[in-house]
Amino acid sequence: MSDPLGLISNAAGRSPSQIGQQNRAAAGPGSGPGFRDVLMQNLNEVNQLQQDASKAIEDLQTGKREDLEGVILATQKADTAFRMLQSLRNKVVDAYDEVKQIRV
Repeated sequence: MSDPLGLISNAAGRSPSQIGQQNRAAAGPGSGPGFRDVLMQNLNEVNQLQQDASKAIEDLQTGKREDLEGVILATQKADTAFRMLQSLRNKVVDAYDEVKQIRV
């Protein structure tokens, strides 16, 4: 199994934030966040939106919440974020497949 983000082979007991800080330090001053850092941040944001939507649905079912519109909005936000992330993944896989077929 490949490890495109380097989370398995480079981790060695370090958290993803520590690895990201190490990668930024190696890149030099003045450089922006790397693709991996941005991807991990977006994954975390999508995960948080999905958790918020699940919590909103659960609260609606248990009677802790009565605003159906807010629940629908939370689920739509989570769905849209997930679809965008899925689209990004598909584009990255397509680009990888294209690079794999380049003959050297």
